[in-house]
Amino acid sequence: MLLLNASGCLDALTAPEVAQSLDAFVTKTVTPEPRAGNAPPRIAETEHGMLNAIGLANPGRVVFVKDVLPRLRALGMPLWVSVGGFSASDYAETCAQLADVTIELNLSCPNVDEAPEGAAEIVSACRKATDLPLYAKLSPHAWEMGETVRAVEAAGADGISLVNTLRGIALDKNFEPVLARESGGYSGPALLPVALAAVAAARRATMLPIVGMGGVSHGRDAAAMLACGATHVALGTVLFADPDAPSRVRSELDEALARTAGGAALGR
Repeated sequence: MLLLNASGCLDALTAPEVAQSLDAFVTKTVTPEPRAGNAPPRIAETEHGMLNAIGLANPGRVVFVKDVLPRLRALGMPLWVSVGGFSASDYAETCAQLADVTIELNLSCPNVDEAPEGAAEIVSACRKATDLPLYAKLSPHAWEMGETVRAVEAAGADGISLVNTLRGIALDKNFEPVLARESGGYSGPALLPVALAAVAAARRATMLPIVGMGGVSHGRDAAAMLACGATHVALGTVLFADPDAPSRVRSELDEALARTAGGAALGR
């Protein structure tokens, strides 16, 4: 099992020690052109998690490939690059410029069609553009998760990442939206049951590797991901509050597996 970060939940260049405590680092989503992101406020804490409406803020693929990626390689650890866009060609052109990384295709952005044929079209275009490993990151909004998973697998995905955030709204004391954009992506502990259901549905549909994420805060949460069929586990919101989460979760996971019948099988 690999322990990773969820895309956008850790800046490896400002917190290299945290990144290096993981088995691989996943970058923030890279788009063809630079994006400033949405207007603030774009982050809001809730009782059991947080909302974000960052808007895929990033320097664009030219700066990423020429400047950011070499600096990340200096960390000396496996890298996963999250790739986004607004058309299949956007994704494919970025994938074609990458080397020696694993690619996670962000197919969960609100601006991207999440129907099985839309996700499959993007994966197929990227498969033609690169021989690098391709993981398809899917949304928990897809009720027929198995259908979507089978579609992206048939299109050439090498693995699945589940789940991205759920859409939500937080209101202030005057019942006005806290976020400037009104809604945002909801993450945190409350997302765990949704993520577990998505991982279990995906595992019934495929034998591909699955990265389970969403609400993982403790070792038992990671063990639950493995029990539902995840191959690897990613930490997200917990990293904002606890930079020691990777080592803590790893230790707690070992303890949980040791106490659980069949733990050795879960930890494979």
